[in-house]
Amino acid sequence: MSRAKGKADGGAPADAALQFLELYYPIHYQAGIGVEDALRGDALSRHQVAVLWLIHSQGADGVRMNRKAIAQALGNWFEISGAAITKAIRGMAAPRLGLLKLAEDPASGREQVVTLTPKGRASIAQMKARGTRYIERITAEMSDEEIVQGLRFFARIRDIVGGWTPKGGDGEA
Repeated sequence: MSRAKGKADGGAPADAALQFLELYYPIHYQAGIGVEDALRGDALSRHQVAVLWLIHSQGADGVRMNRKAIAQALGNWFEISGAAITKAIRGMAAPRLGLLKLAEDPASGREQVVTLTPKGRASIAQMKARGTRYIERITAEMSDEEIVQGLRFFARIRDIVGGWTPKGGDGEA
């Protein structure tokens, strides 16, 4: 969809997409990496945090997910091999961390179900608390109206791009 309106008539600027890009890209790295670091704490890798967040946000009851579904979703988020996902999951299932439990999928002996342990659920609660504290540093500098508009804006972006399947590096979905 192309924007024909201009600032003169109170509509969006004709180069709004370019302006969004110029603003978004640095925010993605500056604020986005800050959020990731806050979520990670001292013990987890970025991939491990992504696995935990994915199970929390998209898993059955927010606690379990098929390993293949995890691999597919993470493959859409970043360039990551199945072996790297397996390594991240196994590391969190190892006794040292004990955040996940792996079990054979009853529907397929070749597949595994990944389930958060009680320690894993507690870890997600801690991740969310750290992430919230980081975001509060940002929102403390905003008015209530800016916060409400920001929430609306991010929810709308989530709704728009949530169903897209990346096809390549040309920006087409």
